[in-house]
Amino acid sequence: MSLYENIILVRPDVSAAQVETLAQEFTKVIETGGGSVPKTEHWGLRNLAYRIKKNRKAHYVLMNIDAPFEAVHEMERLMGLNEDVMRVLTIRVDELNEEPSAVMQSKTARDERRVRRDDENDKGRGDKKPEAAKTEAAAPAPAADAPAASEDKGDAA
Repeated sequence: MSLYENIILVRPDVSAAQVETLAQEFTKVIETGGGSVPKTEHWGLRNLAYRIKKNRKAHYVLMNIDAPFEAVHEMERLMGLNEDVMRVLTIRVDELNEEPSAVMQSKTARDERRVRRDDENDKGRGDKKPEAAKTEAAAPAPAADAPAASEDKGDAA
């Protein structure tokens, strides 16, 4: 059997639950044809690079497929007949990537950065009282490079 990656763009006015149902229906078509779908990722509602059928956004779904060509062809035919599916891209690959896709990795990395930043902000707020922080900021720090006043008087004499 051959390995494929399939990306589906679904109309933005369709709910996320309906998008999941569509993905399950297409998975059943592949399984009926003798294949399998080891991974399905719902990327959510994302902006399009250009308008498609007067829409600026679409739900993105990625499916990794291990199936014969006939099953993939039948799935693509049914996707073309479905009014909710705006675009389909299926490519043949040498191996399926079992890790999360780059889109999902960047989403989790953003979430982790946000959590770390919130934790750091919470730590900084509890250390000092706001009044003490203001007085420390108002006092000028002595410069390390400035010569002492006594040295200036000695050189002038």
